Amino acid sequence: MTPNSASTAGRSLGRTIGKIVKSNTHYDYVCQVFCRGEVEQLPLPTDYALGAFVTIDLEPPDASPDAALPPTTLTGSQPVMTRLVGVIYDTILFNPDFGSLGPRLSQSSELEIFSPDYLAETVTIVGVLALGWQTSDGCYHQGVPALAATINTSVACMGEDGLVAFHTAIGTGHASGNGATHGGNGASASAGSVCLHYVPVLLSIRTPIVTQLLMDIVDRLTPHFPQQTRALTVMRNNLAWKSIVEPAR
Repeated sequence: MTPNSASTAGRSLGRTIGKIVKSNTHYDYVCQVFCRGEVEQLPLPTDYALGAFVTIDLEPPDASPDAALPPTTLTGSQPVMTRLVGVIYDTILFNPDFGSLGPRLSQSSELEIFSPDYLAETVTIVGVLALGWQTSDGCYHQGVPALAATINTSVACMGEDGLVAFHTAIGTGHASGNGATHGGNGASASAGSVCLHYVPVLLSIRTPIVTQLLMDIVDRLTPHFPQQTRALTVMRNNLAWKSIVEPAR
């Protein structure tokens, strides 16, 4: 078992972990992880760990009938986008009370009794980079999505089957819009080759952690694509070399 597979063993399948609260760019989202009192079952730390793949729900096309959407996403004969597929690439702990040294009338343990309307603003937020999408016919696509998520849309964990299908190119694949079309939920890794068309999008983020993130993704995918083990190993070695050489420049 690789170190990365160990970290994902306890990850829940399909559990909703939070909601979108803002975006930095068209494909870079900020998700607030649900806190105590917001949901009955809190997400586990492994659900929103670094490198976890998640899905972001999209509003149905009929929710905004007057919007000018691309032809490939409108209702009709063409499948419509149902959700975005992204990866968690950063975590921020938000605590507005940090550094505030003023007097307190009530201890934090007494707030529920003396101040029941007090809003706890200490939250965990994670950065989610949209790497593709899923359509209504069950197919996955890699690339920059044409549609964007909206505020308060749900973010959920992606199951292992969905992860493999998202990275499986059936046959030679074909272009669809600005991405590559992959198999549906039932796609088998043995039926196609591994597809990582989103690597340039990840590498465009200027942070040292992205290289380690990509290596973890390769480690997680290697057992599912035994026929591509050699190519994935070469890719991982190149990423490892890059992580050592670039900071030394």
